Amino acid sequence: MPAQKIPETNASLHRRLARFNADRLKPGTPAPGWKEELAREHEYRLLEGGFLEALRTTVQVGACGSAGNADHFVNWFERLAHNGPGQNHPLFERLAQEATLPQMRWFLTQEAAGEAGFEDLLAYTQVKLPPQPKLECARNFWDEMGHGKQSAMHGQMLEQMVRELGLQPSIDGTVWESLALANTMVGLATTRRYGYHAIGALGVIELTAPGRVKQVAAGMRRLGLSGRARAYFDLHAALDVSHARAWLREVIHPLVAAEPSCGQFIAEGALMRLVCGERCFDRYTAHLDEALRAEEAAAC
Repeated sequence: MPAQKIPETNASLHRRLARFNADRLKPGTPAPGWKEELAREHEYRLLEGGFLEALRTTVQVGACGSAGNADHFVNWFERLAHNGPGQNHPLFERLAQEATLPQMRWFLTQEAAGEAGFEDLLAYTQVKLPPQPKLECARNFWDEMGHGKQSAMHGQMLEQMVRELGLQPSIDGTVWESLALANTMVGLATTRRYGYHAIGALGVIELTAPGRVKQVAAGMRRLGLSGRARAYFDLHAALDVSHARAWLREVIHPLVAAEPSCGQFIAEGALMRLVCGERCFDRYTAHLDEALRAEEAAAC
């Protein structure tokens, strides 16, 4: 009788997928072993697909509430900023008002390690979209690219924060929930059967991020961190408000108006992203609680 396969843990799965994504998204060169590479990619894409489909099953019922015309859908989507999974999570008030510098540094390290690269996700998602949504993706992408100025690129601003604070993000040092969030975003954006899901996931980031990043920036300011270190969060606290409005008006509304059935998948993508975020916030909170208990025990 063959040995029974031991189920893979979430941590193991998402570390494997994170390494796979890091490798496959980099530019490569032709190699004699391309067939073996393709077989390996197939193995990992099956793992990715299984994870994404399992996540979809957790949100499909909730996404059904979006059904209706395009105006109804946009109203449903906008309400996610208030009643979606993970919204108004107490973690962010804690970061703004109470977190110590080591706690804030740990949080920022997790966030940096789990960042999938919004501009690259946009580039993948806009492929073959109709003109109106594609143009909004292009405008959003140009903002992400700092309007052509390297120091103003959003990814560069995040890297500047990492350097400024001496953070050392790594796959092995990141909780699996943060890796799962990044793996979800990459999987949706790079797989065309999830094209509408990616639109929902990207749109809900723009919709829900401003309130969270504003509180993170406030906590960083309270702790005396420099404006250069805070710049990434200060920028998104303001810019993502206008991005969200434009995404709803120029991307989501016209897509659902033209093809109402795609609304279910846009809604699923939004909820998948929010569920992943909520899992991160819960895990971050648990870590901060453990650190606090350890500090209190050491002081006794």
